[in-house]
Amino acid sequence: MFVPKVVFVAMAGIRVGNERIRQLGMTLPALTNRASVIERLPSLGLLTLAGMTPPDWTCSLIEAMPDDDDLAERVLSEHPSLVAISSLTASAIRAYELAGRMRSAHFPTVFGGLHATSCPDESSAYFDSVVIGDGEPVWPTVLADAQFGTLRRRYQSPSPFSLADPPTPRFDLASTLRPARFTLQTQRGCPWACDFCGASRLLGPHRTKPVSSIAKELGAIGAITKRLRIELADDNTFAGRGDSGSLLEVLGESGIRYFTESDWRIGERPRLLERLAASGCEQVLIGIESLVFRHPGMGAKEASLDRIMDAVNAVQGSGVVVNGCIIVGADGESFESLDRLEAFLLECPLGEIQLTLETPFPGTPLRSRLAKEGRLIKERGWPYYTLFDVTHQPTLLSVAELESGFERLISSVFCQSAEHRRKGIRRRIWREFRQRRMQRCK
Repeated sequence: MFVPKVVFVAMAGIRVGNERIRQLGMTLPALTNRASVIERLPSLGLLTLAGMTPPDWTCSLIEAMPDDDDLAERVLSEHPSLVAISSLTASAIRAYELAGRMRSAHFPTVFGGLHATSCPDESSAYFDSVVIGDGEPVWPTVLADAQFGTLRRRYQSPSPFSLADPPTPRFDLASTLRPARFTLQTQRGCPWACDFCGASRLLGPHRTKPVSSIAKELGAIGAITKRLRIELADDNTFAGRGDSGSLLEVLGESGIRYFTESDWRIGERPRLLERLAASGCEQVLIGIESLVFRHPGMGAKEASLDRIMDAVNAVQGSGVVVNGCIIVGADGESFESLDRLEAFLLECPLGEIQLTLETPFPGTPLRSRLAKEGRLIKERGWPYYTLFDVTHQPTLLSVAELESGFERLISSVFCQSAEHRRKGIRRRIWREFRQRRMQRCK
């Protein structure tokens, strides 16, 4: 009896077009360590679709790294009935090439995710089918049509997928990949719409997942590994929950240690901070964004740097390390502003830092504005949309000047002495939390 098979392919790994930045990333331990974790994060979107795939289909997952030269042969060797590919923008060209190989071998292909949603016309030129927006509502139809050879060119749900009763991802498919962390989603989207963000609204409005579903997924991960370290695949955890007590409770009861993302306003929520570290949260990424330009669409998260840093201090005082996320290269960036940013980052109390270049991802208001202004660099296509490559003309610097300034900033901020200082901050935050906890238990 023939059993159809879907092969899920996640275009994984970190890509950098600028060779000097790539070499820096390989020589600075602080960057190398974080990159290795990100590269090994399982594709939660594909695992979720696998969890919806009926039992009369078989599934497999392939994580395609940048140096995976035999990728097409590996996929072809599985004789798939359908090849489902997900890719971020920087890997889109490689996804197109893989789709071409599959189609030439007469294996049907479907493409989904953020890039497919923002560039459906372009993607349709390479794939048999493209899923726009949330994949869950249309996935059963995609499979049925693939089985009967009637795949449509596009699939798009008339309404966003409700997280009220979500499928449990097939975390077991990723277990053989030995990820540094599993990923889990407690909400989707973000209540804000920062003009540079390619994730907050493309897949629909902000929605939260029931705590009962989160507990079920934590149990599924716990059945695979006892080293429960998780990265929450949320755009803004805690933003949509008036009272996060039940979420913190289920996270804490699971015994996990987790990394997540939120906005600085959690530092002004004392009741949340009282329980955040105890729930297993070790680190939270908070977008400080730019010190020279306040992006449109930031909503209530727009505030002065002093207020943001007061909130950061409150979060770290509660026992959770803050990873301050800075966007370099926004309008108004200059040599002077880069110097000020460097001085700030070398002296500030942040326990961790993330630096990226402003990138006009497809589907964002930022890209639309820069396109109208004629500032996109046409010669730098999707492979440059890595967050570490300059892709548009700055206002006060040349492209080469911004590149060299970014390189100097990375070299300084992630040098051994600076990282040693931040490591000391992290250790102090966690040590003081443990001491307070032990005292309360006496």
